[in-house]
Amino acid sequence: MDNIFLIFSICLAIGAIVGFLAGLLGIGGGLIIVPSLIYLLPWAGFDNEQLTHVAIATSLATIILTSLSSARAHHKQGNIPWPLFKSIVPGIAVGALSSAFISEQISSDKLQQVFAVFVVLMALQMAFQFKPSKSETMPSLTVMFICSLLIAMVAGLMGIGGGVLLVPFLSYCGLQMRQAVGFSSATGFLIAFVGTVGYVLAGLNVDQMPMGTLGYIYIPALIGIILSSMLVAPFGAKAATVWPTKVLKRIFALLLFVVGIKLMWF
Repeated sequence: MDNIFLIFSICLAIGAIVGFLAGLLGIGGGLIIVPSLIYLLPWAGFDNEQLTHVAIATSLATIILTSLSSARAHHKQGNIPWPLFKSIVPGIAVGALSSAFISEQISSDKLQQVFAVFVVLMALQMAFQFKPSKSETMPSLTVMFICSLLIAMVAGLMGIGGGVLLVPFLSYCGLQMRQAVGFSSATGFLIAFVGTVGYVLAGLNVDQMPMGTLGYIYIPALIGIILSSMLVAPFGAKAATVWPTKVLKRIFALLLFVVGIKLMWF
């Protein structure tokens, strides 16, 4: 019980950092939450076979409320092109749900290695801001289904909302940046919700999980991160108006790069 309270308290701090950086730099929390939980969860009794799966699943679950809040704000500002949903939602739903069951077929160590490579790639993207050129026409429904399925699958496997992948794709498809970001917030909720359901179902058959789990979701960590991140995010957004966000984003990218490299040899 003492370890659960300690982990909850540390996750409150992690959530505060995640919320502030999300408001300040506009980044998703998964790139911070997953590495933090990989180091923290052994204190709760998780072994190496479960560790990365639980960290990723719990990270994905934290995105449900945060992405819903973001989507509501973008909807009020008219930033979400809802008609586009009919070509995106089927692939998003299938990809997000299948990600949990695909992750079960990958060992925790291998999944951690894949996540580490992903973190390094995202750090490079954040530091150098690679931007795709825009297409003059929207892709066909088949292409949209395949791309959205792959994006949601990767997002579910990495414990993120998918914005770092979906926004560049939608921008390439010709959407204005504000629409791409707004639409990404709405699909991020869908990815997080469906993916979380998948991780709960996939983890129900896992034996000898520590107390406090629901499938692969570790509830004390989830509650701690959500509580503080949603409270602190507005302060980060206010700081973004006066702090040098471009410089800070590159510093954070360097930190992510180091974390990714370290995870490769954890």
